[in-house]
Amino acid sequence: MSLPAAFHDIAKRVNNWGRWGGDDETGTLNLIDDEVVKNAVAAVRSGVRVPLAVPLRQGGVQTGVIPGRIDPLHTMVQINRELFGPGTVATSDDTVTMGLQCATHWDALTHASHSGRLYNGRPADTVTPHEGARFSGIDKAPPVVSRGVLLDVARAKGLDRLPGDHAVTPEDLDEAAEYGGVTVRGGDIVLVRTGQIRLLLDGDRHGYGYPSPGLSVRTPEWFHARDVAAVANDTLAFEIFPPEIEDLWLPVHALHLVEMGMLQGQNWNLEKLSTACAQARRYAFLLSAMPEPFVGATGTPVAPVAVL
Repeated sequence: MSLPAAFHDIAKRVNNWGRWGGDDETGTLNLIDDEVVKNAVAAVRSGVRVPLAVPLRQGGVQTGVIPGRIDPLHTMVQINRELFGPGTVATSDDTVTMGLQCATHWDALTHASHSGRLYNGRPADTVTPHEGARFSGIDKAPPVVSRGVLLDVARAKGLDRLPGDHAVTPEDLDEAAEYGGVTVRGGDIVLVRTGQIRLLLDGDRHGYGYPSPGLSVRTPEWFHARDVAAVANDTLAFEIFPPEIEDLWLPVHALHLVEMGMLQGQNWNLEKLSTACAQARRYAFLLSAMPEPFVGATGTPVAPVAVL
């Protein structure tokens, strides 16, 4: 089934192909320049640091619904081994097998394709079995440090968690920005809180994934108009799931990653940040969210930290 005309209309309006040159592999991260970072540092007032990642462990986010995206399998490969003989310093080592997008993560621009194309018009078949992403792999991302802005949609509506069928609209984002007294500006990284991750934190792993509130197909134009550098939220699917338009699956993924070249993140724990921002009455902060540079990877785990 081909994508509907309405999708392609939005795609044309948010398309960034060629904006930073035909060879560009990093998309909207180009918007985070030195001046943006310098201004982001000015958002730090108290020095309070808030971690935003969920623990990497078995029995974590994944339930088997997404094939191959497994929770970490952690194995010790040596324990207190005296490598240089008896009585010498002993060391312990471990190894892990995991889906790179199994917990708190960034999607690389190559995570999604549509109509046979990736970001900047590259063929989708440049993602290969042995090399992974030949272009725009997560290793190509520059340092992801910028001003972060929390749009606490749930709190702005007086809710702990949005209903599972709530599609977050541009009007919701405006409402949350007004609630937080913040204006989203070019180069910002926007974090959208729905409260959905409360289900995961309470042990309801299946309820966390489905049904889930998330971003509406109408929101990419909102982010594009404001030159947002990246977006993350506290859900498994990122966008409303099941979709708001019948049989149109993952359209926001396609618009963000393919058309705009904008990183998006899922499974970010925004609960402590929601409380900290409400207490400080400030919804902007310095955000460090460096991708792990797995060469050719279409996603990466991340351990973001907000500094208020």
